[in-house]
Amino acid sequence: MSNIARKSTKYQEIEEKVQKGVRITNEDALYLFENASLSQTGFLANIVNERKSHGRVYFNRNFHMEPTNVCVYSCNFCSYSRLIKERGDGWELTMDEMMEQIYAYDDKPVTEVHIVGGVMPQYDVKFYSGLFKRIKEHRPELHVKALTPVEYHYIFKKDKISYAEGMKLMKEAGLDSIPGGGAEIFHPEIRMLIAKDKCTGEQWLDIHREWHKLGMRSNATMLYGHIENYFHRVDHLAQLRDLQDETGGFQTFIPLKFLNENNQMSDVPMTSIIDDMKTYAISRIYLDNFDHLKAYWPMLGREMAQLSLAFGVDDLDGTIDDTTKIYSMAGSEEKTPALTTQELVKMILDSHKIPVERDTLYHEVKVYSASDMKEEIFNKYVQLPVI
Repeated sequence: MSNIARKSTKYQEIEEKVQKGVRITNEDALYLFENASLSQTGFLANIVNERKSHGRVYFNRNFHMEPTNVCVYSCNFCSYSRLIKERGDGWELTMDEMMEQIYAYDDKPVTEVHIVGGVMPQYDVKFYSGLFKRIKEHRPELHVKALTPVEYHYIFKKDKISYAEGMKLMKEAGLDSIPGGGAEIFHPEIRMLIAKDKCTGEQWLDIHREWHKLGMRSNATMLYGHIENYFHRVDHLAQLRDLQDETGGFQTFIPLKFLNENNQMSDVPMTSIIDDMKTYAISRIYLDNFDHLKAYWPMLGREMAQLSLAFGVDDLDGTIDDTTKIYSMAGSEEKTPALTTQELVKMILDSHKIPVERDTLYHEVKVYSASDMKEEIFNKYVQLPVI
């Protein structure tokens, strides 16, 4: 049997599994990365996506708050943070300054504040628990999605408390969910080279495990397209799938493309759009126990995020406003990342999908149609004569 025939047979075996809803193996996932075409992986991803989301694409109304970009850690891939010796080039917000950002959205229909930033000693357990309490006292319905395990690991270690104690304390203070950042690549041989100072992959997973034990939800990410290979990507996905089997606490998976501007890895070429879309597709196929797959549009750009909807993605994150600098500082397509609800809905409708506004926990707020868009535009731009 020729090598081409063997590949064809292997793909057919994987396709049969996907059609029947049978879990693919690590070997299958590696095969898809190394041998399957973009159209083949997209075809399989759409089978899974349609089964899970039935043509729906989700988004929410959110904004980001970044306490600081000064950090005690130095990750080679990071374009965002500034070391303490460079802190004059960065920002360090006080709690009052952060609350001013919260107040600025009082008259806007946002449902979520997403809080992540650098790691600094003054931002400790007392600080963040106090911040969460103040946000909830001011606006109880605002969902607080905050801090990565990198930040939690640091502040819990500093206060000499366990992950279990720390996450319970954060929940009591008003934390509602955890974003997926800081995962990077779990495999130690890669993590040691790109982010040796921060928490390990095991520690990242342990913090999410403790959060899930409290009955709470979180997201997960993977930073791909730098010095890792396909084996490392599959290993990362496998560890996430295993923890999800154990806890069921993850909501969505977000692949994050490595961007090479203004960091210590600027000599590493960025991966192609074909590899981006294959990574989305294979993630959707492999992570059979994750309900959602998100494309973070400020990182990819609007057109590529829209394209990802053909490769298993069913979530475009949110309106975001222009509050996040993490990816614009690394050379993303979106220099001032803000989309209106109307723009997001149009992106989804143009992809022949159903736009659904959600809250952070994927409760549906509104299902949009083309007629809704026409009505909103009419009401915005047409003034009827007063009779």
